[in-house]
Amino acid sequence: MSNLSLSDFDTSVIEKFGSDTLIGVDEVGRGPLAGPVVACAAFVPREAYQSLSAINDSKKLTPAARSLFFKHMTKCGVRFGFDYCDHKKIDEINILAATFEAMNKAIGRLSEYINFDTEKTLVLVDGPHKIKKFPFKQLPIIGGDGKSLSIACASIFAKVVRDNWMNILELSYPEYGFSKHKGYGTKFHLEALKEHGPSPIHRRSFAPVKSLC
Repeated sequence: MSNLSLSDFDTSVIEKFGSDTLIGVDEVGRGPLAGPVVACAAFVPREAYQSLSAINDSKKLTPAARSLFFKHMTKCGVRFGFDYCDHKKIDEINILAATFEAMNKAIGRLSEYINFDTEKTLVLVDGPHKIKKFPFKQLPIIGGDGKSLSIACASIFAKVVRDNWMNILELSYPEYGFSKHKGYGTKFHLEALKEHGPSPIHRRSFAPVKSLC
């Protein structure tokens, strides 16, 4: 299925597993040294597949393109649910567990907008891991945001939400330049950490920050 378009990939999964509802789940923010990890669950109606043929992996899109796609997705009837775990939760339970928790909560949010049968729903999860303590059938897809339309839509939404969030956090902590690097360990960010020390939203359990605490 690797050579299929994103929408054809989802269609093939639906046909193979006989699912009535297909949901894509992705996260943004596992790697940064600061801020939350954000997860999104997306349901794409089959009738919207053709209209969303230009959708791609969010990492390959500019911020402006992601914002335009987000507006287009909502107009096409894509439904989203998103949630997050903040820096404190990440430090408390570790980043992978926090990612699973955010994904679980995101799907719970989505269930507020659409009704789906647990037995007839398949969740495509970006990455190699299944979500722990999860009530739905699920299928991990490595590189899923570049293969599945549902995951790609979730990825774009999560990226838009988290980027805007980091832009707002910069207003409180301008010396770290969060709007530029979104919390990732760039040279500028590491130099700012050394000069100013960790901010209240930095992840103390991550090595570059832990060494300065």
